[in-house]
Amino acid sequence: MFILGVETSCDETSAAVVEDGRRVLSNIVSSQIASHAPYGGVVPEIASRQHLLNLAPVVRRALDDAGVDPGDIGAVAVTRGPGLIGALLAGVSFAKAFAFARGLPLVGVDHIEGHIRACFLDGPPVPHPALALVVSGGHTSLFLSEAEGEYRLLGKTRDDAAGEAYDKLAKRLGLGYPGGPILDRLAQRGNAERHLFSLPHFSDGARLDFSFSGLKTQALRRIEAEAVTPVERGEDPFQREDVRDLAAGFQSAVVRALARAVERALETTPASSILLTGGVAANSALRKRFAALGEERGLPVFTPTIALSTDNAAMIAAAGWVALRRGDRDGPGLTADTGLRLGESGPRRSRRHR
Repeated sequence: MFILGVETSCDETSAAVVEDGRRVLSNIVSSQIASHAPYGGVVPEIASRQHLLNLAPVVRRALDDAGVDPGDIGAVAVTRGPGLIGALLAGVSFAKAFAFARGLPLVGVDHIEGHIRACFLDGPPVPHPALALVVSGGHTSLFLSEAEGEYRLLGKTRDDAAGEAYDKLAKRLGLGYPGGPILDRLAQRGNAERHLFSLPHFSDGARLDFSFSGLKTQALRRIEAEAVTPVERGEDPFQREDVRDLAAGFQSAVVRALARAVERALETTPASSILLTGGVAANSALRKRFAALGEERGLPVFTPTIALSTDNAAMIAAAGWVALRRGDRDGPGLTADTGLRLGESGPRRSRRHR
């Protein structure tokens, strides 16, 4: 079955055609970075308007690149949450119209489940049970997937997500938006031993939750204590040893915090594989650490390609395929739901023709 996926949860308009939930025939992403960069972050109103402008041409190109006609599509999958409400509504409205006009099954899927399903695309089968770490600009969560399409939340961030902390630090250093990629490159040329940040501990004894607000605060205090000035326009940040070392120390702490939770989960949770996914999964140090962790534990580690790590519609189509197989269907009443919480609502129930 050819499934058309539509993703508009934040600031990227994407459409894709995926065959049987695994084979990517096309995956078109229209980025809005240039529109949001002057503001140092995503402006919801701008994102919504850009989606309205971009959706039709992006879907058309996805169909063309896949070499399929609209009549070849067997179902439509769209992100229904979590995300920015205006952005989500743009994608959901388009997907409903496309499905209704052609009499196709429609299914709204969870954006976070999409990130997990990205690990299943164009690769070998993933053995279950699997520990899945989703790390992105808005989410940092650890799940146990005991079977395909089943998820139990083990831990989540209590404040900033990892990607959010990256962006805030980058903004303070004058590095622009998005902050993660440039901090990663700077860290590769810095001395991580110069700034040793402590990892958070929770008074209630939680061992699998995350917190990155404290790491961000530690980094900001180092900036003040050492009088690290923001990078000026036109200045090369790679020539700044103070900036490189701060990036390296911060990144080392983030990677340690993420790996620590997975290591703790493996102490009590039987797993046959580890999944690392989400936009921050493109980070070079994080990928290296999880590859080493897999070797240490004798477990395969599945990480999407860089293109499939960030927000994209191929992962939404893949998640839609799983939802359709378990009997989920949505109808004209489908709407955006910014409050979706994967793995927290108990067993899934079919939502036929809602």
